[in-house]
Amino acid sequence: MSRTKARFTALLSLTAVLSLGLAACGGNSSSDSSSSSTSSKSTKQVLNITEKDTIPTMDSTMNEDIVSSTVMDQVFEGLLRLDKNDQPAPGIAKEMPKTNKAQTVYTFKLRDAKWSNGDPVTANDFVYAWRKAIDPKQASPYGPYLMDGVIKNATAITNKKMKPDQLGIKALDDKTVQVTLEKATPYFETLITSSTFLPQNQKYVESKGKDYATSSDNLIYDGPFVLTKWNGTSDSWTYKKNNSYWDAKSVKLSQINVNVVKDASTGVNLYNTGKLDRTLLNGEQALQMKSKSDYTTYLSPSTFYLDFNQKNSALSNVNIRKALSLAFDKKGITDSIVADGAIPLDGFIPANFVKDPKTGKDFRAENGKLNAYNKAEAQKYWKKGLKEIGKSSLTLRYLGDDTDVAKKLGEYMQNQLQTNLPGLKLQVSQVPFKIRLERWDKGDYDIVMSGWNPDYTDPYTFMSLFLSDSPENHSSYASKEYDKLINDAETTLATDPEKRWAAIQKAEKLLVQQDAAVAPVFQKGWAFLQQPYVKGVVKNASGTDFTYKWAYIQK
Repeated sequence: MSRTKARFTALLSLTAVLSLGLAACGGNSSSDSSSSSTSSKSTKQVLNITEKDTIPTMDSTMNEDIVSSTVMDQVFEGLLRLDKNDQPAPGIAKEMPKTNKAQTVYTFKLRDAKWSNGDPVTANDFVYAWRKAIDPKQASPYGPYLMDGVIKNATAITNKKMKPDQLGIKALDDKTVQVTLEKATPYFETLITSSTFLPQNQKYVESKGKDYATSSDNLIYDGPFVLTKWNGTSDSWTYKKNNSYWDAKSVKLSQINVNVVKDASTGVNLYNTGKLDRTLLNGEQALQMKSKSDYTTYLSPSTFYLDFNQKNSALSNVNIRKALSLAFDKKGITDSIVADGAIPLDGFIPANFVKDPKTGKDFRAENGKLNAYNKAEAQKYWKKGLKEIGKSSLTLRYLGDDTDVAKKLGEYMQNQLQTNLPGLKLQVSQVPFKIRLERWDKGDYDIVMSGWNPDYTDPYTFMSLFLSDSPENHSSYASKEYDKLINDAETTLATDPEKRWAAIQKAEKLLVQQDAAVAPVFQKGWAFLQQPYVKGVVKNASGTDFTYKWAYIQK
């Protein structure tokens, strides 16, 4: 499976992200910082929420979307899970793993956990599931993508040069899992909190055959909740507290009722009539409801940026790219078009995503503003660039999605760039998301509004996109210096957090500021109406939208 196909879920659509659907939720916080122990025992612990779409799959080895990931996070648990602060924490593993000196072998000791049918969760459940996810016969969309170059022999298995049973995972005994990596991987512990690395009970899966994971009755669960009332295509379902879960004492909600609501207006109506406890707003609604006491926003790690196709001879000129990168006012976008808690983004790595391993300072704050709006500087670069390419004017094609909000964004970019860069004509094309991806794949664009949501909580998930040999790099950007910095961060500097951090920061400045290969635009936000009695909902920086393990109702 190529990484390009996997990108269809990580690459963000303005069709979804700027309306009801979102690719992921970012930041490291919950809707309430107080302990769930304050919850009143007399209060009915039932939460009513919406989801943006039906569940595509409940087979963890076949998952490649955020809806399924969010559902799986509530009902399954892997070796580790993200805690309230978005840090990897023990899940089915009873403690954080021990590693060898080279940080290539991880040993996990399992706790006494049970599946909802009473079977113990064993080391073989992880071995079986991981081998299944890497097996070419399974055709897992994310198994090869996430394991490639990380888990020992994963690449060779994907290329059918080795068998799945040669993957670098084995059960030393029923309660011990040992994982061997190809090389030290700083983000490994975060990586395995994603759904691809969840366990599966081999005996149960094989007993169900083709019916496995086709409905809530054809699944067993080892997470905080069990899934009910889902028939495979349902537009509603229910989570009920899993009393067999090892940490059931931390789960306060007895039930969560979920309904698929694709239209924001419908969600608001249901909320206003007391049928929902929380509902997502679109940008227009957010502008109207900002003064309401139950209005709340979250910052997502999803980033939107302009990608410049350097196959265009004009865009191969760095000064032309720098001019375009600096020539638009991002605040106008976040305040008046997106308007849902999004913020202007002046670097490729989002805010509130990762922190300096030494100082604890946020990456974005520490590496500074790399392409902040500056009309005067933009015009200087523009004049210089036009002279270098021997032209006095230039026509470029802008490609975006076709939603109402995306169209407004396209019009805004056209106005800003043509006004601030004399002699520029920007031809705007707004197409459905699928077509936009197809044209992006073919290189049929000059400038495209693109987006990326992290697969795991590490800068590499963003920075690897623009390696010269990356299948995601359709802009033809190539820099030996950039490649070395990022490849060193993954290899020779993998076990030196401070030097690795410095290399990635230098690479980001090279990508955005010096070479202007991309022009970051904004970091996505979420806007909700949420009842004040809803507490403890945790939003995640990668992998899933929200975690409800610690949520509760306090009236």
